[in-house]
Parts: sequence; structure tokens; C-alpha cells
Amino acid sequence: MEKGLVSVITPTYNCAEFIGKTIESVRSQTYEYWEMIIVDDCSTDNTEMVVKNFTAMDKRIKYFRLASNSGAAVARTTAMKIASGEYMAFIDSDDIWYENKLEKQIRFMKRNNVFFTCTSYEQIDESGKLLNKVIKSIPRTSYNRLLLDCPVGNSSVMYNVEKMGKFCVPNILKRNDDALWLQMLKKEKYIYGIKDVLMKYRIRQNSISSNKLKVIKYHWILYREIEGLGIIRSLFHIGYWCFIKILKIK
Repeated sequence: MEKGLVSVITPTYNCAEFIGKTIESVRSQTYEYWEMIIVDDCSTDNTEMVVKNFTAMDKRIKYFRLASNSGAAVARTTAMKIASGEYMAFIDSDDIWYENKLEKQIRFMKRNNVFFTCTSYEQIDESGKLLNKVIKSIPRTSYNRLLLDCPVGNSSVMYNVEKMGKFCVPNILKRNDDALWLQMLKKEKYIYGIKDVLMKYRIRQNSISSNKLKVIKYHWILYREIEGLGIIRSLFHIGYWCFIKILKIK
């Protein structure tokens, strides 16, 4: 397989407990031609020390620290600006890749001549225990489909930078990954899904996304302020999202 550098994008904030496992999962990849760009949003724990232990042993890992606490969107955009790869992949600082993730995803993209992809993934708890829940990717996700109920796991995404260019992440506290995919889908018609489970997504009890009521306001900002949708359409999408979440709870 022809090699192309993959820039791995990782924003982080106070994730010392988990980021070591995340980095190890990147270092274990069977596809070895990558750089990992970690941008720290001014962590107050020992995240920096944990990461620098890895940068000392592996020059492919690069650590940057923001001048002030600015949020995940700014940290992610900063990492994307620094990236120099032909491909860009994303992994949050508490998630884990399977060792063949990059290799399988690049092979899929080359074989099918597609530029924007995601994979299926499974959920783990804070201790890393499997929750026996798999989120399956769908074959093609369009802009309108993603608006309904984003089926894309952030840490499963990879895209071809040479074909699509670079993007700025809309600066909202939550749902900024969805906002980024929507921006990208204005340039590329579909995100293509790979059925293989290639990533573990960590469910953390105290995360913003665990509080569904708080997340609603970020959906409103995304639909109205960032995407410029009308009031009725925005309310429809929020109502649909709430309905889906209620079904999943039941």
C-alpha cells in the first residue's frame, strides 16, 4: 500500500488519567507513517507530564500548549493548522483505537476512491470495560442525515486533506465535532462508513455530553447560529434528537 502521512489530531484538557492509553493505541498502529499532534487547552492536572514522557521516546508525537484556556474547538483547530499529513484522523484524549484502524481505513479509502470516512465503534466505561454496545456506521452520511442524529464517532473519522483542504472548527463548547463534519459535508457529499469496529469510545459520567439537557442549547446554537437553519427546522431537529435519546434510554 502506498504510504501517505496521517496527521492524528488530539485536543486535550485534564485527561492525564486516560491520555496515556490513547497515545499507546496510536503508537500500536500497524500503519506506522503518522504524526500525532496533541494540543493541550491549559490542563491543570499532569497531562503535560504524561504526554512529554511519550514525546521523549517517540518523535512522531508532538505536544503544544495553548496560551490560555480556549475550549476544545480552538485546540482542535490549532492542531489541524499545524498538521502536515496527506490525511487527517481524529482521536479524543480518552478514546482508544484498535491497532489496525489506520491501515484498514486508508485501504478502504484508496480502494473505493473516497475522501471522507468513519468507522463503527463500541463503548467502554471510565475504567475501560466494554459496555457491550456497538454503534454501527452507515454506508453514507449526507449533510441532512447528519443533522438528524449524527451517526459519526469523532475518533473514528479520517479524511484526505489533499482533496478536501483544511477547516476551522466552529467555536462552540459542545457539538463542535458535529459542526466540523457539517462544514466538511458542504464540500464533500458524503461521509462513507466502514462497518468494522475500529475504535473504543469512553463514556464518562461527568462529561458535558452526559447531561442531555445541557446539550440541547448547543444543538440550538449549532442549528441557528452556525448552520443558519430556520426556527421551525431547528426545533424539528432538536425534537427529533430528544426523541431518539428517549428511545435509547428506554
